[in-house]
Amino acid sequence: MPPVDKWRSQDGQVVHNGHSTTAENGDRNFHSTVLLFSLNEEVGALAEALRVFKETKINLYHIESRSSKRLDDGYEFLVECDAGSEKITEAVDRLRSISTYLTVISRDHKENRNTVPWFPGKIKELDRFANQILSYGSELDSDHPGFTDSVYRERRKYFADIAYLYKHGQPIPRVEYTPEEIKTWGTVFRKLTKLYPTHACKEHNHIFPLMIENCGYREDNIPQLEDVSNFLKDSTGFILRPVAGLLSSRDFLAGLAFRVFHSTQYIRHPSKPFYTPEPDVCHELLGHAPLFADPSFARFSQEIGLASLGAPDEYIEKLATCYWFTVEFGLCKQNGKVLAYGAGLLSSFGELEYCLSDKPAIREFNPAVTGCQKYPITEYQPVYYVAESFEDAQRKVREYALSIPRPFTVHYNAYTQNVEILDTKPQVEELAKDISSEMQLLMDALRKI
Repeated sequence: MPPVDKWRSQDGQVVHNGHSTTAENGDRNFHSTVLLFSLNEEVGALAEALRVFKETKINLYHIESRSSKRLDDGYEFLVECDAGSEKITEAVDRLRSISTYLTVISRDHKENRNTVPWFPGKIKELDRFANQILSYGSELDSDHPGFTDSVYRERRKYFADIAYLYKHGQPIPRVEYTPEEIKTWGTVFRKLTKLYPTHACKEHNHIFPLMIENCGYREDNIPQLEDVSNFLKDSTGFILRPVAGLLSSRDFLAGLAFRVFHSTQYIRHPSKPFYTPEPDVCHELLGHAPLFADPSFARFSQEIGLASLGAPDEYIEKLATCYWFTVEFGLCKQNGKVLAYGAGLLSSFGELEYCLSDKPAIREFNPAVTGCQKYPITEYQPVYYVAESFEDAQRKVREYALSIPRPFTVHYNAYTQNVEILDTKPQVEELAKDISSEMQLLMDALRKI
């Protein structure tokens, strides 16, 4: 996806880039490499491995051991070390010579095409990049409606600080919105809710009343992220996480792999209630949140995130574009009609009306084609992609993920909230056992129905 840190709005239209823009990994001041390896079961094997780092004078930031699913009754080790050392290649080669298995995962993978781009393995590791944002707080561009408003800029900094201090597992701090902010929300709320019955997909229209009942959705009240997050977690396991600004495409998509949606908490400037140059709470809670409570849509969104883990940069760009044309601007077929499910449409009354007119071109969603589609950022979309169903879109994304050149498959373990790398036969066999057990449960249930 091209570098885009702006939305654009015209006649009530709101468009954004999926909370992400393409950013070079080298711009992050993050120079660590993660090594995942298994050792021969010999006395002193770990000591010998650690001696490699001592002799090459490479700093270790983190080390942990765990039971290995790649080896019977074996252990594997995860080591995070300094990637800036001149002897990192020597250390990896020496470590590989004494290991039965070794994978290199690096933030600075462009320096070495043989490494896999770093990605979080545990949900709490989202903390590591949640604040590596491309814009922050009161840093507004000169064309932003609130650029000269010192009160609004200070308010934006307040919201940004909340997100910046947030860590996984904490309750999202509650905000007392001002009467002016609530008025802006109400203006947007009234306009959009008039269109939803005829323009939004059935899933959104089914869930929206539940948000009103359970999360405080009203024109005179801005829902709290914590309440919405708890509702989503009870529905599909998705949760919200406050974010202080725009994340890179790679990091934003990685959050979806764990069913985590990075959400802003501030609201657009009151001078232009139907315009916002960046994602705000109206877009998040009116456009995105309701559909994350739908199981099929939740699986589809997570599938895009899982496909992104460890993918080369050029595929991240394609996946981010697929995200743009689905989760942000997607259309779907239901009961012989084409309806909107993308959040960029469901939070913009102007484009919500336009997208279902006879003006834009409508094409079938195909990740290989959609991922290469160019799109404007200063006007309505000339092309939209329509999905037969969320299940069909998920299947297509999963099939597309097979074409991504990475030496493994990933699997999300909902029990541990970890992403597991599948690249050995024992792991696949263990997963097959789990699936077989679940299938037996389904068969037992069918017999009793």
